[in-house]
Amino acid sequence: MSKNKNFSDTSVGRYSLALYELSEENKNTEEIENNSLSLIKLITGSKELSDIIKDPTNKREDLYILVKKISEIYNLNQLLIKFLNFLVLKRRLFFVEKILYDFIETCSKKRGEVTATLTTAKELKTDEIDKIKDDLTKYSSSKIKLKYKHEPNLIAGLIIQIGSTMIDTSIRTRLQKIQNKMITIYSTIVYQKQWSNSPLKISKKTH
Repeated sequence: MSKNKNFSDTSVGRYSLALYELSEENKNTEEIENNSLSLIKLITGSKELSDIIKDPTNKREDLYILVKKISEIYNLNQLLIKFLNFLVLKRRLFFVEKILYDFIETCSKKRGEVTATLTTAKELKTDEIDKIKDDLTKYSSSKIKLKYKHEPNLIAGLIIQIGSTMIDTSIRTRLQKIQNKMITIYSTIVYQKQWSNSPLKISKKTH
């Protein structure tokens, strides 16, 4: 197991929880959560930036400069800036995306929210997404934090996942089920045909 993988499994939660506790103590959790969302969007939207952050050969001095530039552009909270510089110092900046994701999830859980994922074949408008979110909130009796994804490959229908519960009405899944059923039927027919022509079956008939 690699060192990076080991860190991912054991320490992301510890770093994100530390950030949460500090933000609560300083009463700026909401601001840091919004900053974190902006940073994640920035990192995932730029392969060049992502590669720089994840390159373990980069010098600390260069990463400090990178953090400073990003902080100025996005007007980041001072506590978050110190936290990012701390990650640079500990050579953990390459896991900043996972840490921030986990921090946001922690904020959501502390508010009593339940994360749900909505995937649709047809791209929905904001009011349509909000309507589904309201319906899910009534269904689950919990605050819903909805993640939306448009996926044309579903052909039609939608997939909703809340925790371990999944509602799948997509045409793609229906077609897959039909295909699997046809494969099973075909396999049974082939097996029966092979068995009827097998020497063992013929031998039994001759006795």
